[in-house]
Amino acid sequence: MTEAMIKKANENNKKAGYNNVEFRLGDIENMPVDNGTSDFVISNCVMNLVPDKVKAFSEVYRILNKSGKFSISDIVISGELPEKLRESAELYVGCVAGAIEKQAYINTIKNAGFKTVKIVEEKKYVLPEKIVRQYLSQEEYDLYKASNAEILSITVYGEK
Repeated sequence: MTEAMIKKANENNKKAGYNNVEFRLGDIENMPVDNGTSDFVISNCVMNLVPDKVKAFSEVYRILNKSGKFSISDIVISGELPEKLRESAELYVGCVAGAIEKQAYINTIKNAGFKTVKIVEEKKYVLPEKIVRQYLSQEEYDLYKASNAEILSITVYGEK
């Protein structure tokens, strides 16, 4: 996404000695990659920060070849997070505020055209109480704690 990220990725790639990896500067909603040319897409805590997730997953589908695969780790939610948490810049940077409901996330992937989609790992992500209390009153905090809302870290595998 930035020139500095490309530089760092190329430095790490050189250390690792891979010759089949390429890094390109671009936007995930409009990737500078030809149709059907990628074997595999990986992503870690990116899709939930993308404003147009439908477009982003459509782009992943577009660039993958006919036997292409992806592995994406991300943050999703189950239940309803309080609006004050969803609007927090600190939690946005922490990949929480941009998260959508888990089933909506999976449906977005399937609607992009992927045939095989499965969650291969799922862990509960617990926000530290100290952070949550910065944004919620005592009453809001009590309601949040009593709700069924959960923040989840998932790793999704998919095939075209």
